[in-house]
Amino acid sequence: MAIERIVDTTEEDQSPEEQQLDQTLRPKDFDNYIGQERLKKNLKLAIEAAKKRGEPIDHILLYGPPGLGKTTMASVIANEMNAQIKITSGPAIERAGDLASLLTNLKDGDILFIDEVHRLNRAVEEVLYSAMEDYKLDIMLGKGPSAKSLRLDLPHFSLIGATTRTGALAAPLRDRFGMIHRLEYYTADEVSRIIERSAGILDIQIDNQAANHLALRARLTPRLANRLLRRVRDYADVNGDGIIDSTISAKALELLEIDDLGLDPGDRNLLTAIIENFDGGPVGVETLAALTSEERSTIEDFYEPYLMQIGLMERTPRGRKVTSKAYSHLGKATSKSPRLL
Repeated sequence: MAIERIVDTTEEDQSPEEQQLDQTLRPKDFDNYIGQERLKKNLKLAIEAAKKRGEPIDHILLYGPPGLGKTTMASVIANEMNAQIKITSGPAIERAGDLASLLTNLKDGDILFIDEVHRLNRAVEEVLYSAMEDYKLDIMLGKGPSAKSLRLDLPHFSLIGATTRTGALAAPLRDRFGMIHRLEYYTADEVSRIIERSAGILDIQIDNQAANHLALRARLTPRLANRLLRRVRDYADVNGDGIIDSTISAKALELLEIDDLGLDPGDRNLLTAIIENFDGGPVGVETLAALTSEERSTIEDFYEPYLMQIGLMERTPRGRKVTSKAYSHLGKATSKSPRLL
């Protein structure tokens, strides 16, 4: 049975109210965007150069684990460029005609943001090639022998794509992005500052110690940090006076079953399965998915990146393997007996 995760960093499980709240918390410019200093430095240079030439910024591909601010960064780029942004996602563009409708409604300098760009189907991708490179749109009118090809001029727009899996992108599409940047995990100090900023916007009273406490449990991810802040606020409103201190935050996180490293029951279940069933690994991801009742993509996109980041899991040519640090964290003894093949 799959475990419902408070630390799931996808947006699909959020209610409209939560999504609207996330929009409120998102920074609008580089000055208020905490973290990603290397990326901001490069983007500021590109934006300044584009504005000086009076041109749209080059096409940009942002990649990295979910929840690190790719959508937020796209909106910041649009604001810094004084450009309009239209937001969509790869799965939402089902046919080439859907993309054609989006592109023909853009204006010069507009930005089109496509989240999960790796999930575009190949027919849609092929339409994008000429649109990105030549600002031309090739469409077919009619079918069969009477079909005709029509080429339309498009406004000079900028495409910003976001993906968690660059390897799933077709090489011709990836090569058409002028800038490719990875968003890195945040530091605990940066996440703490993000929590304090969000608390100020939401009118939540939180002390520094509690903010640091939440930051250490937020898996170095802003989206999760803001989600935890709201859950701890709920606990403080019901079980306290609404003020979040270290005692309230500790009790709330204990209720949510999130431990000192930010692991929830789903993470611990995955690590325990490898230890108890495969003596710590290695084990293939397909076998692991069947054992834990999780999708392979869920393990690869949402479990592994953080577990590998903090040194609890390794990816080897033979499969996934837990580290001695994972044994220690879970309080399990390392087996000394040889594995039977």
